[in-house]
Order: sequence, then structure tokens, then C-alpha cells
Amino acid sequence: MKSYIGILLLLILASCKVSQPYQRPDLNTADLYRDYTGTDTSNVASLSFKRLFSDNVLSGLIEEGLAQNIDLKIAYQRIIAAESNFRQSRAAFLPDLNGSASVKQSKLAFPQGFGIINSSTQYDLGLTASWEADIWGKLKSAKRGALASMLQTEQARKAIQTQLIADIANRYFTLLAMDQQLSILEQTVSNRKTDVHTMKSLKAANIVTGAAEVQSEASMYAAEVAIPKLKKQIREVENNLNGLLAKPSGPVNRTSLKDQRLVVDLNTGVPIQLLENRPDIKQAEYAFMAASENTNVARKLFYPSISLTAAGGFTSFSLKDWLTPDGLFGNIAAGIAQPIFSKGVNKARLTTAKAAQQEAALNFQKALLGAGEEVSNALFAYETAIKQQSIRVKQLTALQKSVDFTKKLLRYSSATNYTDVLTSEQNLLAAQLEDVDDKLQQWQAVIALYRSLGGGGN
Repeated sequence: MKSYIGILLLLILASCKVSQPYQRPDLNTADLYRDYTGTDTSNVASLSFKRLFSDNVLSGLIEEGLAQNIDLKIAYQRIIAAESNFRQSRAAFLPDLNGSASVKQSKLAFPQGFGIINSSTQYDLGLTASWEADIWGKLKSAKRGALASMLQTEQARKAIQTQLIADIANRYFTLLAMDQQLSILEQTVSNRKTDVHTMKSLKAANIVTGAAEVQSEASMYAAEVAIPKLKKQIREVENNLNGLLAKPSGPVNRTSLKDQRLVVDLNTGVPIQLLENRPDIKQAEYAFMAASENTNVARKLFYPSISLTAAGGFTSFSLKDWLTPDGLFGNIAAGIAQPIFSKGVNKARLTTAKAAQQEAALNFQKALLGAGEEVSNALFAYETAIKQQSIRVKQLTALQKSVDFTKKLLRYSSATNYTDVLTSEQNLLAAQLEDVDDKLQQWQAVIALYRSLGGGGN
């Protein structure tokens, strides 16, 4: 008895050496954010999208998208499938149990029946059970791998969720920007219609030539022709946004770009927080974890398996004797199987598993570096948009003065012509439209930073 206990202890100790416990790869997060060396751990990613966006209409659209988006619903189904696989991996620790019942009619050859009988009927009813002792922890590794795969699908859902929030917000702000640009174009057309009337009056007074009158009309049409194109783009963005909400194409309720306010500080925290906040990085880590456990499973297939089998039931050649003590049978057996020659299958399986583990580790590192790049780009994009906006204000002021001065010179002096007015007006219109684009870029940078830090994943 003591010898059996000793052997069992040796097997348990050996199994501990066979399994390689999970270790996160050594990833360097220093200088992950370019030109950023802060140590403050407060992070905008911890805020809900309702805190980040003060626009209640936008928050309502995001909530609708989270409830109805088709990609998210697909991700939920994948989670259900992964949970089922995990439950199955836990059930692997239990014995298999199968039942059978049969009636077999046979015609016997002369030797089989010993010349006495030429046919027989056999009635069988039985249960068989088998159980494998998880000495080397193979089933435990498979269970841990299934758990990591399940968690991986959950993080994939969160990654889709963060991207969905960003996509809805980006399209919403794009619509607000387009609305404002449309308003600028419509106001410009109205102003240039007034210019046309003014040029007609100045021509009648012999202050300008017919060329100036025609140029004023062309300038009006140049602004007017941009309106249908912009309305087409607005409709396409509306339809696309409705697609994210799993709704048919249609108009989108919204406020205005002028009403938008950033009411929170854009704190980025420290780079190591990406390992916990970014769903795609956590997904990559769970993929590495699953690959590590698959390697453990492949390694343990080189070792013997110990199993117990049992069977019992009733069998008889006579129906009346079937379910009686005379027909009762049963057996139990224990066995050990050691792979000896399997044509290199186990070796190939282990090599493949190790390669998949290394690939998962590299994908993990790649995901982290990509996240750091996205955060760095979003930070600089926000700073750039702020600088552009401050300069744009000065440009708009100067261009507005240029338009006013050239118009006055055209009316009261011969030192200029309508071409100068036209040039200054075109420059002003372009700057006004670009000013709106600057504001849009600022909000897009805010959204990109929130998403790249992992915001909206919970």
C-alpha cells in the first residue's frame, strides 16, 4: 500500500514539472506615448461616454447603438458559444456514461450452432462508464485554455463596443460640422446675391464694367453649386449612422456644433494602464494565455494516461430470462496507455503549439505598440487642432477686413476691381469652411483618444 502511495506522490510531483504556469510576457511600456512622461494615473478612459459627451442627443444615439447594433449582437452569440465550450471543458473531469439496448437476430452457420441450432435472438441492455485520471493536469490545462478563449471573446465584444461608440460619435460630429458648413454656404449664396444686385447698380452708374457684373454672378453660382454636393454627403452620413443603429436609412436628430462643450479633462493616465483598459490588448493577452495552455496540453500528451472503465447490464438469448439475475453481467477494468510510436504526431503537435504560442506573444506585443501609437497620434492631433483653431480666428478676422476694404475701394475708388473682391471673398469662404473642419478635427481627436485609451469598453 505504501508503495502505491509513493508512486502516486511521484506522479503528482512530476505533473507539476510538466505544466508551465502562465506568465505575462515581459513588455516594455516606457515611452509608449511619444513626448509624454506624466505619472498621473487619472484616465479619461474610466469615464462613461455620457460624461465625455455633454450632448444628450448623442448619448441617446450611442445607447440605441449599444442595444441594437448587429455587430455587437453577433459578438454576444460568439460569447455564448465560447461559454458553452468552457462548460464542456469542465465536464471533461466527469466520467462518460453511455446506455444501450438492442435486440439482435442472427442466422448461424452449422459450426456456429454446433449442428444444434441454426438461428438465435440476443437481448442486450447495459451501461458503460469510463473515466480518465487527470494525473498530468492535461484536462486542467484544457479547461484553463477554454476559459482564456471565453474571456477573449468577451474582450472582442468590448473592442467592438468601444469602436461602435467612436463610430457613432464621429459620424454625429461630422453631421454637425456639415450642417454648419451648409449654413455658411447658404449664407454666402445669400450675400453673393446681394453682391450681384450691387454690381448691377454699380454698372448702371458706370463705376464697374459688365465683366464685374458677370464675375459676381459666377461667384454666386460657385457657392451655390457646392450646396447639392454637401447635402448628398450629409444624407450619406445620416444613412451610415442609421446603419450603425440597425435602423433603415433616414434623417438623424441632432443639435449643432456650436452647442458642443468639452466638460472633462483629457487625462491619459500612464501607458501600463493600457494592459487593463484596452479590450483588444486584453484580447491579445487571453489569446496568448490560451496558446500557452494548448502548449501544456500538447506537452502532456507524451505522458501515459490512466483510465478506469466499467460496464454492466443484462443479456439473454431468451426474452423471459432477459431482466433476471441469470442475465445480469458486470465488469470493471483499469488501464494505462503510454504513447510509444505515433508517427511523430505528438512531436508535431507540440512544435505547432509552441509556434502558435510565440505568435500570440508577438501579437500581444504588436497590439500594445499599436495602442501606444494611436494614443500618441490622438494627443498630437488634439494639440494640432487647438493650435490651428487659434490661428484660424486671426485669419478669419483678417480676411473679413480684406473683404470689407476691397468692397469699399470698389465702390469709392478706382484703385481696385472686382477681381480683388472676388479673391478676398473666396479666401474668406475657404477659411470659414476650414474653421469648421478645425473644430471637427478637435472632436475627432477627443474621440480617438477616448477610444485608444480603452474608453467605453465597460
